[in-house]
Amino acid sequence: MNVEELRVFCLSKKGVTEEFPFDEHTLVFKVMGKVFALIPLQRIPPQCNLKCEPEKAIGLREEYDGLITPGYHMNKKHWNTLFLDNLSPDIIRELVNHSYDLVVSGLTKKLKDELKALQ
Repeated sequence: MNVEELRVFCLSKKGVTEEFPFDEHTLVFKVMGKVFALIPLQRIPPQCNLKCEPEKAIGLREEYDGLITPGYHMNKKHWNTLFLDNLSPDIIRELVNHSYDLVVSGLTKKLKDELKALQ
């Protein structure tokens, strides 16, 4: 999965926006204003940081040694860095969904209601 395919997938999710809040090279995806994915556009090989449940994160790092690592410049307990070139699109989509769902589960009731009301 390339960066543009990942971008399209992230934007297909309900309530998602994209922005460059840190610099012009780090694309950030938010659901209802909360970050669930970051793509450093100038990193080679292409990478993505995704939020992950801590125990799952450890298991993924062991299973995909060198392809999924502790989140670069992130809280390493809650974030993973995925190296996109060597992971299947299915696992990338699964982990984007996991990150999105984790963030949605932590939203306030008001934001969850607003998200649910979106078409």
